[in-house]
Amino acid sequence: MLRDLLPDLAPWKASHDFRRLWKSGLISNFGSFLTFVALPVQLKDLTGSAAAVGAIGAVELLPLILCGLYGGALADALDKRGLIVWTEGGQGLLSAALLVNALLPHPAVWPLYAVAALSSALASVQRPALDSLWPRLVAHDDMPAAASLNSLRWTVGGVAGPALAGVVVAYAGLGWAYAADLLTFAVSLAYIVRIAPSPASHEAAKPSLRAVAEGARYAWSRKELLGTYAVDLAAMFLAMPLAVLPFLADELHAEWSLGLMYASLPAGALLVSLTSGWTSRVRRHGLMVVLAAAGWGLAVAAAGVCGNVWLVLLFLTVGGGFDMVSGVFRAAMWNQTIPDELRGRLAGIELLSYSVGPTLGQVRAGGLAAWAGVRASVWSGGLACAGAVGLLALCLPGLMTYDARTNEHAVRMRERRAAARV
Repeated sequence: MLRDLLPDLAPWKASHDFRRLWKSGLISNFGSFLTFVALPVQLKDLTGSAAAVGAIGAVELLPLILCGLYGGALADALDKRGLIVWTEGGQGLLSAALLVNALLPHPAVWPLYAVAALSSALASVQRPALDSLWPRLVAHDDMPAAASLNSLRWTVGGVAGPALAGVVVAYAGLGWAYAADLLTFAVSLAYIVRIAPSPASHEAAKPSLRAVAEGARYAWSRKELLGTYAVDLAAMFLAMPLAVLPFLADELHAEWSLGLMYASLPAGALLVSLTSGWTSRVRRHGLMVVLAAAGWGLAVAAAGVCGNVWLVLLFLTVGGGFDMVSGVFRAAMWNQTIPDELRGRLAGIELLSYSVGPTLGQVRAGGLAAWAGVRASVWSGGLACAGAVGLLALCLPGLMTYDARTNEHAVRMRERRAAARV
């Protein structure tokens, strides 16, 4: 029984390059989460404004949309590994800029927004390449297991990074957090350059607006995919509380808990990842996406209602677990049904669904907190999320009935990959 709960390591054992990509992501994510906590804390210290912290999402939004869509076309048309290498190096330079600014006698505010915008652009170009590379490295039937392992990688960094960042920022200073992030980018690059090149498929289109539009038309034709995008967008826009956590910790008279609050969401995700063996046996992926997204909203609402910091941490952890379940089954649906020549462009659209939501959600949470209060911003968003997910489930029956064993696109991709191995 315990063995059935443990993560399925088949993709890890079968592919050297998958292991390298996994290790690179673990190290890079760890450092990125240090900056993820340090940057809003620095903005809070410099401005004292919840709206100013929430505005990080506003400056990230346009680069995310433009570069995510075009980055998907680039991922289909160029060598994926090379694209990842260049964008990883650029992210390291941005961490160096934050470090320099933090060491100034009077750090400026505008570089924080500038780096947030540029980092959003680079990450949006890189993520479609990452998301379209790893499905090439594992067998078709191993993709749910690989998605769980990728989630485990993210959550380990997500737990350790914020928890450590809270201590580092409080006792060592912001500069140390940014310096550690810079170091992790260097180590991550050392792993990525050892991965075999991954050139474009013969059927891939050249990067262009027409190629982007082709990917969008394909996504529109797949209503079950549209359902995953819509559910995730609603969940992240309406219920993502990250922008107001520094103010929630202050309101609960528990400033010491900020790092734990940031770590709670990935901690819940980590618990799911460590017991994710069951996910490989589930075939009704769409149903699981809907149920988990609704659970995420209700858990966030409970965190907003509670006035006890330990209950807040508990419900944030539960919410993170639900969010991870949703993410695992969204990834399984995407990677088991999308053709390789469209994988990068669809990954760009996926990026918008799971990134635009949190980005806009920061603006929503910060603005509503300034108007109605921090806790009201959190609980109202969680309830709105649960309601929106329920409505989407009623409007998208194809999502609810999706079955990986019988879906025509999943069957076609399974046969296509089996034929390629012959």
